[in-house]
Amino acid sequence: MKPRHRRFLWIGGGVAVLAAAAALVLNAFQSNLVFFFTPTQIAANEAPKGRAFRIGGLVEEKSLRREADGLTVHFNVTDTGKTVPVVYKGILPDLFKEGKGVVAQGKLENDGVFHETEVLAKHDENYMPPAAADAVDKAHAAAVAEKAARSLQQ
Repeated sequence: MKPRHRRFLWIGGGVAVLAAAAALVLNAFQSNLVFFFTPTQIAANEAPKGRAFRIGGLVEEKSLRREADGLTVHFNVTDTGKTVPVVYKGILPDLFKEGKGVVAQGKLENDGVFHETEVLAKHDENYMPPAAADAVDKAHAAAVAEKAARSLQQ
């Protein structure tokens, strides 16, 4: 075999190894990718069912209830437009309260309930991620506009 052919063989092998490594890295990245959805997007069926994602919004007032086991908690997350029921089994952060912002990671099951596996930490009681704050503001503006349109029709 000529040195020139041997060189091409080594280069081809190196490219194949790099391609395999890139494929493995991209596959790992894709499987760990977690998207963020608002309750309005979930109501519009934009969120994947049976796959992990994050939901953000406000904990709806007077929706928090605990089961007898002391660990299972039911509450609703809202963006003032739509509401999604959530179930979480575990210990909630100290700053978790009704009317405050929350970001939760879990899966939306076929029953329409978001089964939470993790409540993400908040910086303080006023913190809300920018995407969640924007979604709440948009949903609130849409609700105000709809209410104004209804009052004009009457």
